[in-house]
Amino acid sequence: QVQLVESGGGSVQAGDSLRLSCAASGRTFSTSNLGWFRQAPGKEREFVAVISRSGSSTMYADSVKGRFTISRDNAKNTVYLQMNGLNPDDTARYYCAASRRWVSTVSEYDYWGQGTQVTVSS
Repeated sequence: QVQLVESGGGSVQAGDSLRLSCAASGRTFSTSNLGWFRQAPGKEREFVAVISRSGSSTMYADSVKGRFTISRDNAKNTVYLQMNGLNPDDTARYYCAASRRWVSTVSEYDYWGQGTQVTVSS
């Protein structure tokens, strides 16, 4: 199993940056693909980014491509999401999740954190 705890959220202005962290515990961290998702009020949870087990492959939603960067440090059991050029549409609760599969579908992720709130004002 994998236990996930997100941190780093906050309230920022449009154009600002934030870095989210997700600390993991459990023996399967290094064998899991790790993803970031987000959910805004009244909307479905949506895919943001995913990184492979080794960190050599990444995939992004079109809405964040070029602005967000996902990375991981397997020695620290941590995955990061660097978010630059934030805009109000990025306001949501951000979750990290772990999957054995290379997918962007919410239902394919086995383990989830509790999330961290990101609010961007104009």
